[in-house]
Amino acid sequence: MLRDSVADFVARGTDIARVRRMRAQGEDCDRALWSRMAEFGWLGILVPEASGGLGLGLAEAAIVAEGLAGALVPEPYTAVAVLAATVLSQSPEGETRNSLLRKLASGESLIALAWQEAAGDIDGETVATRATPFEGGYKLEGVKRYVAGGVSADGYVVTARTGDDLALYWVPRSTPGVEVAGETLADGRQSATVTFNDVLAPRPHTLAHGAAAHNAVETARDCATVIASAELLGVMQRALDMSLDYMRTRVQFGRPIGSFQALQHRAVDLYIQRQLASAVIEDGLRRIAETTDARVRAAVASRVKARCAEAGLRIAREAIQIHGAIGFTDEYDAGLYLQRALVLASWLGNAALHRRRYARLVLGADL
Repeated sequence: MLRDSVADFVARGTDIARVRRMRAQGEDCDRALWSRMAEFGWLGILVPEASGGLGLGLAEAAIVAEGLAGALVPEPYTAVAVLAATVLSQSPEGETRNSLLRKLASGESLIALAWQEAAGDIDGETVATRATPFEGGYKLEGVKRYVAGGVSADGYVVTARTGDDLALYWVPRSTPGVEVAGETLADGRQSATVTFNDVLAPRPHTLAHGAAAHNAVETARDCATVIASAELLGVMQRALDMSLDYMRTRVQFGRPIGSFQALQHRAVDLYIQRQLASAVIEDGLRRIAETTDARVRAAVASRVKARCAEAGLRIAREAIQIHGAIGFTDEYDAGLYLQRALVLASWLGNAALHRRRYARLVLGADL
């Protein structure tokens, strides 16, 4: 039922023309559409029922993400409804935390997690942002990069060092000293660089610190990595469908090109890649749901992302080749799927990074 509702939403509520229009205007979120997604309950899938959400799991979030990605819906579903929602739900109970979860699930507030500062640091170890105690709160000083959904966000959950401890703070975008700059990605979406210049965070805006903050960020990162892989699955499935349709209809030498054995073999190889990606996601979702071991969860997330990033890029690239010259034009939709695959494959770590991480976690090797 959830899969059918996402398919109906995509068919009625969005299209590639809207995607292109938003790309041209530098936008990545239509608030009216975002509110509709909230009405369906999708933004609250990972939000506890006590905080106004559905209290479901990653398997349900993966269904929504895959369906939206197949239509290239630009709204930052995974960044907000998975990454930010998980870091909040994993934080200790508190008035600010509960209020933010309710606003996130209802679509009232678009919340982004500002945690990365260096390229390739998916473990969040290089946190240079400082939080200094100051008259009933903390003053934040630092720069966060690659903030997914950050350009459209109403506020940020920010990682910062307080002494030697990691802590999480809620910072509304309107807070004096917050500066947001957008950077256009390959697919036309925006990544934000958020600068905090003596930004005051009142003490009640402290969401977590110490081990609780570490656990919340690591859990959110691993969950979002798996759901980003589900997005890649939606992208590669649509790219493969487009290629197969083209092979059935494009005639050359008096025959559909799909009748040529060389292209048939290539299509089978791509289909196998898609099936392997689907299988590893299904297995990964099951294993994460069954484990409480953070090391196992991290290894599973890396295994899933490495496989899906590789498969997604291969299928999207070969879709361009199968289409021939028309595939290289910006006017043809196949290129949009390759651009989205490029961004998703790199976000939260590319295939090579996750293979090395998996080797460290499972084999104890540093490849």
